[in-house]
Amino acid sequence: MNTPDIRVEKGHAEPEEVAAITAILLARAAARPSETPSHPGRPKARWRRLEREGGFRAPHSWH
Repeated sequence: MNTPDIRVEKGHAEPEEVAAITAILLARAAARPSETPSHPGRPKARWRRLEREGGFRAPHSWH
């Protein structure tokens, strides 16, 4: 098989540019993910959005 692994879709890339992007992609692929995420995620909102609520609430309901 003689097909290239990376193909330039638009424009013209010099061999040095293709080599640079290849090195970056290989470095990212080889990097190990960190043990803990850098951001723990979003906390749950303590308020409710009324437009997402149903239209009916039972009269004995607290919510």
